[in-house]
Amino acid sequence: MLNLPVLWMAVVVFAATYLLAASIYWVVTRLAVNDRARAFKALSPGMLPPLGILFALLVGFIAVEVWNNYDKAKVAVATEASALRAIVLLAGTFPEEQKTRIYALIDRHIDEAVNKEWPTMARQQATLATLRANALIELLQDTLTLKPADESQRLAQSEVIRALQTAADARRQRIVVSQSTVGRVKWAGILLMGLCTLVAIAMVHSDNRLTCAIAMTLFAIGIALSLLLIAAYSRPFTGEISVRPDLLKQVITSGTPP
Repeated sequence: MLNLPVLWMAVVVFAATYLLAASIYWVVTRLAVNDRARAFKALSPGMLPPLGILFALLVGFIAVEVWNNYDKAKVAVATEASALRAIVLLAGTFPEEQKTRIYALIDRHIDEAVNKEWPTMARQQATLATLRANALIELLQDTLTLKPADESQRLAQSEVIRALQTAADARRQRIVVSQSTVGRVKWAGILLMGLCTLVAIAMVHSDNRLTCAIAMTLFAIGIALSLLLIAAYSRPFTGEISVRPDLLKQVITSGTPP
């Protein structure tokens, strides 16, 4: 479901939530007869605000974690792209042969990131052990063995090494963040809290079916919207709303000077 477009994801989430609310409404109204009806009405309406607050707190804590991970993914990609762009600019101080070599390695790293790493991260199969930045390693080795001809090349060499370290750290960060997701226990907690609140609403208003239906529909909208927002951002590199490698693509030199 997390790979669906947001519109279809919304259809699935809202349909499932409404189906759950309708099932609870049907069961509670069927049971609300005779002694059970009096027992349901004896349930204090004062329980609804605490249940709603608990549901909101659960959603809030999980949503903050999800959106923080999404922001970390965007920052990691932007940092990596900025560092690579800095290397491309600094390469202009080196001789033509070395400059062309740097451009080729930068382009190769971006090509591997876009065509190999991004699909793997989207499937949450990317790990630091399986994905190695071979192009960055080669570039670092070449830069370390470079013998500067003057002071400007010496300064450029140290800046390139620093930028390479920044790019490598940012790459590791996005791979680590790609593993983030909302665990089953957290999903279960949200769903169970929402279920309990819907049941409580149905029992409190069991003597007035129209009021019961309206109250449950309104709360079901809140549940569905909360689930949709969390699901859409739960995996930073998966789905329609995901972090894309557009910034990295902008750094591609295509073998020509920037």
